[in-house]
Amino acid sequence: MTDHQCWDTSRLYPAPDATELDADFTKATEEGRAFRERYLEKVAGLSPDELLEALERYEKLQELAIKPQLYSHLLFAANSEADSHKSLMQKAMEFGNELSRTVLFFDLEIMALEAGPFERLVADDRFASYRHYLHGIRKFQPYALPEREEQLLKQKNLTGVEAFAKLFEELTASLSYRMELDGEERDFTGEELLSLLHHPDAAVRERSLTVFLEGHAEQQVVISTVFNTIALDHGQELGLRGYRQPIEPTNIGNELSDEAVEHLMQVTEANYPLAQDYFRLKARLLGMERLKNTDVYAPVGETSRSFSFDEARELVLAAYGGFNPAYAPIIDAFFSERRIDVLPRPGKAGGAFCMGMTPRLPPYLLLNFTGRLRDVATLAHELDHGLHYVVAQEQNMLNYHPPLPLAETASVFGEMLLSRHLLAQESDPQVKIAILCAVIEDIIATTFRQVVLTRFEQRLHSERSEGLLTASRLCDLWWEENARLFGDSVAMIEPYRWGWSYISHFIHTRFYCYAYTFAELLVISLYARYEEDGPAFVPAFHRVLESGGSRSPADTAALAGIDIADAGFWQKGYDVLGRLIRELEELVQS
Repeated sequence: MTDHQCWDTSRLYPAPDATELDADFTKATEEGRAFRERYLEKVAGLSPDELLEALERYEKLQELAIKPQLYSHLLFAANSEADSHKSLMQKAMEFGNELSRTVLFFDLEIMALEAGPFERLVADDRFASYRHYLHGIRKFQPYALPEREEQLLKQKNLTGVEAFAKLFEELTASLSYRMELDGEERDFTGEELLSLLHHPDAAVRERSLTVFLEGHAEQQVVISTVFNTIALDHGQELGLRGYRQPIEPTNIGNELSDEAVEHLMQVTEANYPLAQDYFRLKARLLGMERLKNTDVYAPVGETSRSFSFDEARELVLAAYGGFNPAYAPIIDAFFSERRIDVLPRPGKAGGAFCMGMTPRLPPYLLLNFTGRLRDVATLAHELDHGLHYVVAQEQNMLNYHPPLPLAETASVFGEMLLSRHLLAQESDPQVKIAILCAVIEDIIATTFRQVVLTRFEQRLHSERSEGLLTASRLCDLWWEENARLFGDSVAMIEPYRWGWSYISHFIHTRFYCYAYTFAELLVISLYARYEEDGPAFVPAFHRVLESGGSRSPADTAALAGIDIADAGFWQKGYDVLGRLIRELEELVQS
C-alpha cells in the first residue's frame, strides 16, 4: 500500500504522543472548568451582551475540545489494533465525557429560562447566528433532568454504553475470514468479502456473504450482548426522561415529528412492490428464475469491471466539474492533501465515512476501496459529505453540523451526479442497462433497505423493554422485516439471519437509518429541479450546503424550492423510481 493511499493526519497533530495533543487536552479541560466557574447558576441573570459573550466562549471551547477527540477517532478507525491508538482513543473518550459533564449546566440553564425572556432573546438580532441552536436546545426541555442526574448518566456512559460500542468496533475490526477464491484459500477482511457481492459468479457471492456472516455468528455471545445492552440503556434513559417511544429523541433532534417520520416509512413500505418488480426484472437479466439476496447486487454487463482508484478519482471529479466547476478544487483537495484512507486492511474500521471537523479544520474520508462500481459510488457519496462540510464552514461551530436528514442529502446528490455522468457518456444499450441497474439498486438500498433497518431497530428496542433478546430472536426480527421487502421476489440464504450483526449504525446512533430514506427522496426532487433549471439551480443547491445546521430540514429544503410538508412529496420520489424501472424494462426489451 503506497503512502498516497493512507490519509495524512499530521496537519492535525504530528503524532499520537505529540506535546501539542497533550497541550490541547489540558487547555480544553482548564477552559471548561473556568467556564463552569464563571457561569454556573448565573445564566438566567446575564444581560444579553453577557449571554452573547458566554455563547461565544462556549463555541470556542467546543471547537478546541473536538479536535483532539476527532484525531483520536481517525487513528483508531484506521488501525484499532495499535496499542497507542487504543490508549489514545480511551483517553479521548474519558476526556470528552468529563468535559461534557463539566459544561452541561449551560444547556440546562438555557432550557430553564422562562418563556418570555427566552423568546425576547432569540428575537434579538444579536443572537441571529445562534437562534437555531437555541431553539434546538429548547426542544429537549421537557425531557431534561437536574444537572447532577445528567452528570451521573454521562459518567456511567463511559463504562456502559460507550464501552460496549468501543468493544463492538474493536471486535468487528479484528475479524479475519478464510475463504477459497479462484482456487486459492486465503484470508480476507470483512470489506473484501462484502465487495464480492458484486462478483460475476453467483457461487462466489453466496459463499462470501455466508463466510462473512458465519464469522459474526461465531461471535454471537458478545455481539448479542452488545445489542441488548445498547437497547436496555436506551430504554432506561427513555424512562428516566419521559419519552413516549424509542425513536422520539432522534426525531426531536432531527426536527421532525413522530407522525412525519412514520408517514415517510409507511409510504416507503407501500412501495415495496416497486423493489420486488425490479428484483424480478433483474432475475430475468441474470437468467435466473428467482434471485437470492446474494444476487441483488450482482453485476450486469460492464458493471463487473474493476476501477483503479485513480480512475474513480477522475470520474468523480468530472461529475462534479460538470455540475459546478467551483466544486472541483474542493473535491480534488481531499486527494492532493491526502485526506482519504483508501484500502481495506486488518484492524481498519469497515464501511466508509466522512468526518467533518470544525469550521476551521478540513474533513477526512475513510474508505474500503476494492475497485467495484459500487466503491466508485461510495467515493462520490463520501466526497459530497466532504464538500458539504467545507461549504458549511461559513457557519459557526454550533451551527456547523447538519441534522441527520440533511447530513445525507449532499452525499446522495453526489451519487446521482456520478450516475448521470456515467449514463451520459455511454451509447451502448447494454452498458446503459448495467449503469441504470446500479442507479436503481442504489435508490432501493438507500430508501427501502433503510426503512427495513429502522423497523428492525424499532422492534429491537420495543421487545428489549420486555426482557432479554436471544441471538435467535434478533435473527428472527431481522428475517421478518427483510421478508416484507423481498416478498416472493428474492430468496434469502439462511446465514442472512445474521445480517443485523455487523451494522454499526445500530450501535452508535439510535435510528440513524431513516435519514438515508429522507435524503434520497429529497435528492430525487432536488435533481429533478436541477434537470429542469440547469445551471440556474446551482446557487440554490449551494445555499442548502452552506446552511449547515443553521436551519431545520424543512427550512433548508425550502431554500431550493422544495416543500417537504406536501402530502404527496414522498410518493413523488417513488414515482420517479417507477419511471426508472420502466425505462430499464424498455431497454431490456429493445
